[in-house]
Amino acid sequence: MKFNNKNVSISSKARIGKNVKIGDNTVIYDNVVIGDNSIIANDCVIGEPLNDYYFKDDYVNPETIIGENALIRSHTILYAGSRFGNNFSTGHRVTIRENSVFGNNCRLGTVTDIQGYVTFGNNCWLHSNVHIGQKSTVGNFVFIYPYVVFTNDPTPPSDVCIGATIGDFSQIAVGTVLLPGTVIGKHCLVGAQSLVGGTYEDYSLVLGNPGKKIKDVRDMKSRETGKSHYPWPYHFSRGLPWEKEGFDEWKKQDGYEND
Repeated sequence: MKFNNKNVSISSKARIGKNVKIGDNTVIYDNVVIGDNSIIANDCVIGEPLNDYYFKDDYVNPETIIGENALIRSHTILYAGSRFGNNFSTGHRVTIRENSVFGNNCRLGTVTDIQGYVTFGNNCWLHSNVHIGQKSTVGNFVFIYPYVVFTNDPTPPSDVCIGATIGDFSQIAVGTVLLPGTVIGKHCLVGAQSLVGGTYEDYSLVLGNPGKKIKDVRDMKSRETGKSHYPWPYHFSRGLPWEKEGFDEWKKQDGYEND
């Protein structure tokens, strides 16, 4: 059973687009905007108020914007003050804290935890059980795999917060930990279970604990084909905007001539 309108609470100050479906036991707070054709599943909280809500009588909930064609799965909590582009989707039990910004076509897997004050570009895919610390900045077409952790406190505990920065088209593999202030360039691959700090140039293969640049990713050879798999957009296109026309043609049209 779905969309039975059971125990649904929608603020009178929320703006809901056309053909939006909202599941049972979902709460939508003040100043939430939901775009057309979106689906909010059961037991979600959209526009969760910030801490001051509980202590200040004059609290005003910041605006939360969800673009068109979103799919927000059950038990997801989206805090107020965040913005999500078109075609945004989550798995189950995702938490995204305040002042987070996501571009279009972003996907977040089950039990992902976004600690707020982060910026993501377009077409970022986060798999399950990913933790992103505050002040992180992630480019376009970045894939982050399960159990990755972005940290941000260089001398814990402290009031200093320095997030990681990830360039377009980079891949962060399973179980990796990025230390505060880590900078990963474009088209990089960070290998599984690496512990990484510092700055790495475009096309770096980074591996190990501590993480080190091993080689240029374009020098890696596939065991199956004997050819380089990187840059990966030439060899993987499922669900991506160059699926029909190929990466070269797409990047000319989309302003990625130098990638």
